[in-house]
Amino acid sequence: MRYMVCPQCGISNFYVLNERGERLNVKVSRELVIICNDKSESLEGFNLNVLYCLGCSWSGPINQLNKYFI
Repeated sequence: MRYMVCPQCGISNFYVLNERGERLNVKVSRELVIICNDKSESLEGFNLNVLYCLGCSWSGPINQLNKYFI
């Protein structure tokens, strides 16, 4: 499966936060579906409007991700 990448550093690993500040590591499919890295976890209760990159300081909405890092 291919994943969307960070527009700033090009990696495909992100996290989302819940109200308590807990992180959940995710990836985003090419169809813009957010997928938990750990299949036993749930996205319930997490803010999916802002993604945070695990490789750099980028954060933003899902529609700013790229298919390829240029």
